[in-house]
Parts: sequence; structure tokens; C-alpha cells
Amino acid sequence: MTVVVVTDSTSALPEALRGVPGLTVLGIPVLIGGVEYREGDDIGGDEILRAIREGQTVTTSGLPPEELRATYRRLLDEGASGVVSVHLSGRLSGTVAAAEAAAAGFEGRVAVVDSLGAGMGVGYPTLAAVGAVEKGADLLSAAAAAQDVIARTTTYFYLDTLEFLRRGGRISTARAIVGTALSVKPILGVEDGRIDVVEKVRTPTRGLQRLAALAVADAGDAEVEMTVHHLGAQRRADALAGWLRERFEGRLRRMDVTEVGAAVGAHCGPGLVGVITRRVP
Repeated sequence: MTVVVVTDSTSALPEALRGVPGLTVLGIPVLIGGVEYREGDDIGGDEILRAIREGQTVTTSGLPPEELRATYRRLLDEGASGVVSVHLSGRLSGTVAAAEAAAAGFEGRVAVVDSLGAGMGVGYPTLAAVGAVEKGADLLSAAAAAQDVIARTTTYFYLDTLEFLRRGGRISTARAIVGTALSVKPILGVEDGRIDVVEKVRTPTRGLQRLAALAVADAGDAEVEMTVHHLGAQRRADALAGWLRERFEGRLRRMDVTEVGAAVGAHCGPGLVGVITRRVP
């Protein structure tokens, strides 16, 4: 018997990493015009872009406790000795609270980890737990491996507007107004599980340059793994990834460029570009 890992689709794992043995990815509910879809199963970033551009109402919700409870029960019944469940920041979604409620009935066989992040800010600790299990870690050690990575992961992202975050309640109306005044473009960071404005720039090009500079500053001299996320902004993402490859030449363990899924995209809107950096010890 071995430990298995569960995460949600906001982890935005690259396609090649989603099907690794011992990992279950649950699709976050996404509602378009009141109709519910599941991210990764029947909706992705392209559908969100189309819905937004058509003016449809797009919202998301966390995973319900009963679904998480059923998932844990199935995995344990199939022979898992324990489950590490890693999710989107509890300050941005109710999924962590739902997971904790679901885990309460399994007498310590389920360990819930709040990633305090989004996108690969969820993905990196998830993969750390999977990697620890592959090396023989027990439940608590696998959860600790995820926690260790959280402390070494930074997230910054550029948006064309704060309006989508404001609509979803992820940032205050006052900050959204300030962030969009005078055509300012916001750069945001995820700190202790919360989203806040880090800087304001005038152009997308300057925004990408500042994202690169912030990632370089936070990485210090460490070797790194990096992911550049985007929504409908492939050219911007490729440009940012190119700058980062140059700056981290010789220290870059892995670089992925991926379009975010429906849940993150619904709250950030078209034009999103982000960089998530994991410092390698």
C-alpha cells in the first residue's frame, strides 16, 4: 500500500505531468451563463476566452465536500494507505475548507495541504508530494515535502485589467479602480495566499520586463524550475519565457509555457501572463 496525491485543476499542470501514477486531478466547477462545466473534462481556456468575448457571465465554485469525500473513500478502498490533498489557496477558494471537512472522517488518513498559491503555485507542491511518495515517503513526509516547496515558490502575474478579479471578489473594488486608473497595467503577486498589487506599469512590454526582473530577484543564485502561464497571450508568454531562459542560463532545470485553465482564466481575463518560480534546494 502506498500514499496517493489529489489536487484540483487550478494546478494548471502541463499535459505531460497530469497523468503521472498516483495523482488524481479533480476538475473545478465552472459556470457559463448558469450552465456548469468541469475544468479539464469539458471546458478549458479557449472556451473561457470565447465566453468572455461574447459577454457571457463566467463564475467558478470550489469542489464540494461530498465529492472530495467520495474521492478519498474510493482511493483508500482501492488500497491507498493515505491521501495527500493539495489545493488552491484557501484565501482564494473554498476548496481547502471543503477538503478539510471531507478529511475529518478518515481518522488521519488524509492530509490536506493549502498551497497558498494558484496555477503551478499549486502544481509544484503537488508534484513534490508525488515525488516524495515515489521515494517511499509516508503520508506525513509527503505532505511535508509539499509544504517545503510552498515556502520556495513565488508567483507574479501581469493583467490587462483588474476587472475580472474584482468581479470574482478576489480583489477589492477600491484596488481595482486604482489599478485601472490612467490606463495603468497591474502586476500582482500571491503572498501568503492573497493577491495584491505589487507594481503598476504603462505597457504590456514593460509588464513582461518587470515580471522577469521580479522572478530574477526572488530566485537569487538558486537553480530553478519555472512556468509561464497565459490566457490568450501566447506571444507575450513566449517572449517572457525567452527572456527568462537567457537570464537563468545554466540554472534553469525546467521551463514550461502553458495556457491557464478555465477557473484561473475566468478570474484573470484575456491577456494574463504570469511567472511561477520554484527554487531548487
